[in-house]
Amino acid sequence: MSLTQIQRRAFLGHSASGLLGTVALTWLNSHASQPLRADETGPVKRPKAERIICLFQNGGPSQMDLFDPKPELSRLSGMPFPGKQKVETLSPSASGNLLGSPFKFAPAGQCGTLLSEIIPHTASIADDIALIRSMTTESVCHETALRIAHSGHPLATDRPSMGSWLSYGLGSMNQNLPAFVVLPDPSGLPINGTLNWSAGWLPAQHQGTPFNVGDLSTAPVLNLRTPGRLTAAARTRQLALIRRLNEQHATRFPENTELEARLKDFETAARMQAAVPEAVDLTHETEATRKLYGLDQPATQTYATRCLLARRLIEQGVRFVGVYLKSQPWDTHSDNANATKKVAEGIDQPSAALVKDLKQRGLLDSTLVVWMGEFGRTPVSQGANGRDHSRRGYSLWMAGGGIRGGYAHGNTDEFGYESVDKVVTMHDLHATLLHLLGLDHLRLTFDHDGRRESLTDSDLTHAQVVREVLANPG
Repeated sequence: MSLTQIQRRAFLGHSASGLLGTVALTWLNSHASQPLRADETGPVKRPKAERIICLFQNGGPSQMDLFDPKPELSRLSGMPFPGKQKVETLSPSASGNLLGSPFKFAPAGQCGTLLSEIIPHTASIADDIALIRSMTTESVCHETALRIAHSGHPLATDRPSMGSWLSYGLGSMNQNLPAFVVLPDPSGLPINGTLNWSAGWLPAQHQGTPFNVGDLSTAPVLNLRTPGRLTAAARTRQLALIRRLNEQHATRFPENTELEARLKDFETAARMQAAVPEAVDLTHETEATRKLYGLDQPATQTYATRCLLARRLIEQGVRFVGVYLKSQPWDTHSDNANATKKVAEGIDQPSAALVKDLKQRGLLDSTLVVWMGEFGRTPVSQGANGRDHSRRGYSLWMAGGGIRGGYAHGNTDEFGYESVDKVVTMHDLHATLLHLLGLDHLRLTFDHDGRRESLTDSDLTHAQVVREVLANPG
């Protein structure tokens, strides 16, 4: 059988795990670690931040139980919602009477921002964060709202995520590691799965690379290591074969960009063989650092591990790290108070520790930390004591990377239902994040199917940078 008769895709697909180590030998010997040049659509000004860690809170955290105290809501708890229109919910039958928060709020930090008693560690970094209390989005459906949060678009199509846009616009800071790394919960994926970190129609090398956090000691990235059964002679033959296949295929189909993307994946994987074990090795972290994050506590251990790994990865030059939760733990349709408190117990300490750790290492000024979900919760009850989805008003926070610390931006109405002051859309947030990394959201574009695409699609959304949250808004 001639080489041209071999089904090339099938060959690569079935042989990938065996060939990565082979390709690695060549690439590790012939390529030094060099920063990649940013794309021509890249930085237009000196950036405040160089990288982003996104702590994504799947499910929709309850703003009035965490960040947005509403005394009037508590005072009228159990009464009908007094608004002229019924509260919008995912389920029309889910709108009950007003449901006040049982949690106390107190001033935090020198700034005096009011925060809930169930997030004491976040309260300890109040002077470092910008809290946005006036977020809005376009959907009360998890799947759609997640697409908006990650890709800027509600349509059920595979579109580039924010991390992919940053990888495309800025390139990598370390050729030995992917520009975009994902740290999912080892016990399961979030809603929408891998679409949350897809590259869509951007070149495939810009998609998020998930790390196997549950097996750091043996397989932090699946199929990365060379199988032990391969001999030196087999390596040599495989290298020769794949080189001939690549050259032959590239000559026959010069317009095929999939080949280039696949080759770049192999090249990155080869370099990762040396870099990844060091990047994910937590054994050298001090006991003080481990306790800071909560690695010594069962309630926080899993999430703390990923937050600490996020810090280590950005130290190694990863451009964007996304930390995700399994399924949607903040989705408190029943027993909202106890469910919210339980999730907060596992999330609060590691999230705050990440900010503190970055700050003490001198990395916070160049690293933007974003703590956000896809939407918030309703001020009325679902059933006896739950909260349904709410898109009209919710909260998130940011720290570092040019952010104005100790600042609370915008307001919702007296019940925490609708953003009424300094309203921020998801497209505004995306424009602001890109701005902090030196990117103009109007210029970071990609031609796809005859249309100039962007993360913010500003011709339709009219996205604006939220300058009030910037440390230096000029």
